[in-house]
Amino acid sequence: MADLSNVLLITDLDGTLLPENKILSQKDKEAIRRFRADGGKFTVATGRTVQSAKKYFDELEVDLPVILYNGSLIYDLAKEKVMFTDVLPDCALEIGRELFDFMENPGGEVLRLDNIYVVCNNEYEQEHTRICQVDPVYTTLDAVPAGDWFKILFATKPELITKLEEYVKTKNYPVDFVRSNDIFIEMLPKGSSKGAALKEYIKLMGLESYKVYAAGDYHNDIEMLQTASVGAATANAQQAVKDIADVVLKNTSDQCAIAELIEMIYDGRA
Repeated sequence: MADLSNVLLITDLDGTLLPENKILSQKDKEAIRRFRADGGKFTVATGRTVQSAKKYFDELEVDLPVILYNGSLIYDLAKEKVMFTDVLPDCALEIGRELFDFMENPGGEVLRLDNIYVVCNNEYEQEHTRICQVDPVYTTLDAVPAGDWFKILFATKPELITKLEEYVKTKNYPVDFVRSNDIFIEMLPKGSSKGAALKEYIKLMGLESYKVYAAGDYHNDIEMLQTASVGAATANAQQAVKDIADVVLKNTSDQCAIAELIEMIYDGRA
């Protein structure tokens, strides 16, 4: 049996651990339970909020801090305590106004610790709210409480997200942008990412001697996979993710990719 006493497994949720129907598979849950019982440490890094990910944390019995908002927050679930945070600058309001005005079919939300604030509610934003299974606050961008904005998510059809992505590349905004889905692009604090958060996480948790496995599927997971000792891409991952991964799994998120990765860890194949 593999020695898991100095092993951390951190996984993305949507498109990696969560299948298309957003219901955790029994096979993945059992593999994670076995991994933890044998001494491995397990946690999650997601773009989701505390509220929208909580049901999965509870179901998985996650007992370690988690990375949320694509790296803007490290949160201790047991203590309900913020361990690390990085927030958007005050000018995010002005940038957000400009970008929502630029979009042909604007949809999007501002994410704070207390709630999700839907500020443009097109059909793609409605789909995001449905996926996250939360009850957001519906308001205007200017009415969102000031300060402690972790990110702004912009949602619309893929070709318009690509257009927005190309537009922000021509600007010199003091924030970062990451594509997290075909229909989403996110504004994050400068330098904020799952990878940067993982580095901070390792320091905060004293895991410098650990072998860290990270799994993901989309562009917002790339830096995390590069930061880890071993980065694993699901079979359904974007090609850019597969290109930088140390391991490309045979299974998709619908086929229990995380259970496959855990089996590879046990077998010494990863």
